[in-house]
This record gives sequence, C-alpha cells and structure tokens, in this order.
Amino acid sequence: MSKLSACWGELMVNEADLIALLVFIVPMCFTPGPNNLLCAAHGSQHGFRATIPLSLGMLTGWSSLGLAVGVGTVFIEENESLFLGLTYIGAAYIAYLGWKVATSKPAEEAAQDTERLGFLTGLTLQVVNGKAWIHFLVMMTTWGALFGTGFTGKFLLVAINAIAGYPAVLTWAAFGVALRRLFSSPEKARILNGALGASLIAVAIWVAMPH
Repeated sequence: MSKLSACWGELMVNEADLIALLVFIVPMCFTPGPNNLLCAAHGSQHGFRATIPLSLGMLTGWSSLGLAVGVGTVFIEENESLFLGLTYIGAAYIAYLGWKVATSKPAEEAAQDTERLGFLTGLTLQVVNGKAWIHFLVMMTTWGALFGTGFTGKFLLVAINAIAGYPAVLTWAAFGVALRRLFSSPEKARILNGALGASLIAVAIWVAMPH
C-alpha cells in the first residue's frame, strides 16, 4: 500500500503534465487525419461493425510505432540539445496543424463504393502515416520522462495514448455520415474546427515553453 501511495503521490506532483498530455493526445487524435478520414469513409460505406477490424489494425500499428519511437528515445535521452530541437520542430508542426484545422472549410466527401478493409490495412497504414510519426516524436520528446526514463515509462505513455486516442477512430467510424453532414454546415464547422484548432495551438505554445 505504501508503494501505491508513493506512486500516486508522484503522479499528483506531475498533475499539470498529465493534463497537458491529455490535452495534446485528444485533439491530435480527433482531428482529421489518415486514420480518421479512412474510418469515416469506410464506416459510411460498410457500417460500424465492418470497420472495427480496420480500427484495431490502426490501434496496433499506431501503438507499435509509439513503442518504436519510445525505444529510440531511450538511447538518445541524454542528448538535451537534440531533444530541444525536435521539440521545437514538433511544436511548429502542431501549431501549423491547429491553424489549418481552425481555418479549414467544411469538407465535402464523395461517396464511392470501396472494398472492405481489414486489420492488415490499418496496421500497415501507420508506417506511412506522417501524423503518427510527428505525434509520437513530440509526445516522447516532451513527456518521455513523465513516468521515468526507462522503457516502462514509454510503454505507459503509449498505453495512455491508446486508451485516450482509440475512441477517435471509433467515433469517426460511427458518425461518418453524421460528421459529413456536420462539416457541411459552415456555422457548426466553424465552431468545431475553431475549438480543435485553438486547442492544438495552445498545446504547441505549451510544448515550446521551457519547463
């Protein structure tokens, strides 16, 4: 019980970092990207159930990529200047993404018949998913030491990312048709895009600030 209390006490000290981590993960995972757009299109064509294998492949590939990036950071964690440079690059990308989301117009999706996609497609897609690479690079360079400097800490980060991020692809799959209708309304799209974009820009500023 004392060990549990000690761990909890340590996490409470880093409560601000944990909140910032979630503020980073949720907008990054819910904003339009290769995974979300593909799940939305696939869900509207084939339904929610048929999209679950695809989404599970995405989750597996996404988390595997996160662990791979985490392992890489374990070996270069002592290089402070490199991490600082990578953090600024990541912050700039997030700010750019936030600006693009906040100023984007409602998306028009063309409904086309496509074949059903499965687990393997979702898994292999992550290798070429630039958003995923930047996502984990920023997460590991900024919050990599939140749970310690070893591999266990990186694993916990990836686990939190999976738990908080997986609902995003499920949401896009379940509401593919509804989201298309939502984004076609300029008034609602402006509110949604503005909120997500502002969140990402705020996170970018936080990341770039000295800690």
